[in-house]
Amino acid sequence: MSALIETRGLTRRFGAKTVLDGVDLSIAQGESLCVIGQSGTGKSVLLKCILGLVPPDAGEVLWQGAPLAPRREAFLARFGMLFQGAALFDSLNVWQNVAFRLRQRMPARAAREIAVEKLARVGLPPETAELMPAELSGGMAKRVGLARAIADDPQVIFFDEPTTGLDPIRARAIDALIRGIVTETGATAITITHDMASVRAIGDRVALLAGGRIAWSGPVARMDDAPELAGFLGRPVAQKP
Repeated sequence: MSALIETRGLTRRFGAKTVLDGVDLSIAQGESLCVIGQSGTGKSVLLKCILGLVPPDAGEVLWQGAPLAPRREAFLARFGMLFQGAALFDSLNVWQNVAFRLRQRMPARAAREIAVEKLARVGLPPETAELMPAELSGGMAKRVGLARAIADDPQVIFFDEPTTGLDPIRARAIDALIRGIVTETGATAITITHDMASVRAIGDRVALLAGGRIAWSGPVARMDDAPELAGFLGRPVAQKP
């Protein structure tokens, strides 16, 4: 499969600290990639560089084989994102949050209908649409955030620590929703996570970010055999002689 998104030599420094040190990564059309790594290794910085929220010091991001930067507006119109804390607007009710982008180009009634449809897709009943974010549990807020991420039928979806703050049962329910949505829509997915159960449920492929570079990348089915991932999988890390 050809790469839909690709980074080449992506480098980003903050003062004297090099966070990304020549990251080469590719994500195929329709693939679900999970990026893992210790806290502070640059996973979120990588995501922000792809989105253009943080400019790289060197290297480039390609979209459909060509530099993304000149076409960023077109790219952003085709992506959705589930933020780590759901990041709902406190002053808007649920359906207004879900339909935030849609309301800019269609009547409120049509936007609300789509919002209710997406809420149903993530397992929330129609009456949820009128609730305020403060009335939602953590799991419900994640589902609303997921509904917003898919509201505009995106080509690419980014998930930033989608199960953080959830108990194991709710976390696995969110994993199942994400996997189902990605499979049904054919969207390309990039998930930043430290939850290896999520990697197994969501991912087709996993990439380990360490030392500012991709230290290992391969199919999820092969990660149990990768010594580089031993610490993440709860196995003893082999000591060098």
